[in-house]
Amino acid sequence: MWPFNWKGASGFSGSSTAEQVTHGIDASGLTSIVTGASSGIGAETTRVLALRGVHVIMAVRNKVAANDIKEAILKEIPSAKIDIMELDLSSMESVKKFASEFNSSGLPLNILINNAGVMACPFTLSKDNIELQFATNHLGHFLLTNLLLDTMKKTARESKIEGRIVNVSSGAHKFAYSEGIRFDKINDQSSYSNWRAYGQSKLANILHANELARRLKDDGENIIANSIHPGAIFTNLYRYTSILGILNVVGKLVMKNVQQGAATTCYVALHTQVKGIGGEYFVDSNIAKTSSHGRDTDLAKKLWDFSMDLIKDK
Repeated sequence: MWPFNWKGASGFSGSSTAEQVTHGIDASGLTSIVTGASSGIGAETTRVLALRGVHVIMAVRNKVAANDIKEAILKEIPSAKIDIMELDLSSMESVKKFASEFNSSGLPLNILINNAGVMACPFTLSKDNIELQFATNHLGHFLLTNLLLDTMKKTARESKIEGRIVNVSSGAHKFAYSEGIRFDKINDQSSYSNWRAYGQSKLANILHANELARRLKDDGENIIANSIHPGAIFTNLYRYTSILGILNVVGKLVMKNVQQGAATTCYVALHTQVKGIGGEYFVDSNIAKTSSHGRDTDLAKKLWDFSMDLIKDK
């Protein structure tokens, strides 16, 4: 793990674990939704948030797998507060159903972690006829955040505790299509590149967080929104790639483990160092620089309007 030992201004590095970056933090009384919480860094994020006292809602497609994770966490942390709710981010109907059920539950919402995703899959259309990576990684989370925002605002006002939204992006945003977001070619199969489409969706995660942070600040809301790159982690995201065999051999040498991979998410979600900071991109629990597209405010606004049109049409 020698490449990840350099510590940034936060005092943490790429080798820091989620437990280490949240050490000493008491988050009792907070409630968080974690999408894609049934495996990988989503599961570890759930475990560490629960360890720090957060009531975690696991938003998942596979409730059986999620229940296995929940039972394992409860065995380790008997006091953990964890609930499971079904959510398929590739379906706007599922997102709307989830948000409606959560909003009517009366639960507060302090932290929203938009973690779930698919990576480099073959060209596929979602149930709403939108390219699957864009639909799942960006649009589903965009709609979910939009539908939960009033509950987050209410929670922040009543509790006087800063709300936090974390979009799990990727360094792969730098390898998006040359124009950044292909607004007029989202569903163009003929020019589809599985990796560039993945990069496009991860760029969208950053632009979404940036524009959301700007809007929340302008409205005077006590909520921050940021994006993060968890690092290269060997999880089941790689199931569509042809490098699986190579990763099995060298993964432990050049990639983070899940405990390290969840660190930046947990840091941005809970640490006091992040208080009041919005519209930033974090890598290895430190503020980092995105591609030029990731800093393009006009592109962020255009994506916001484009996304609003897509969710209004369904």
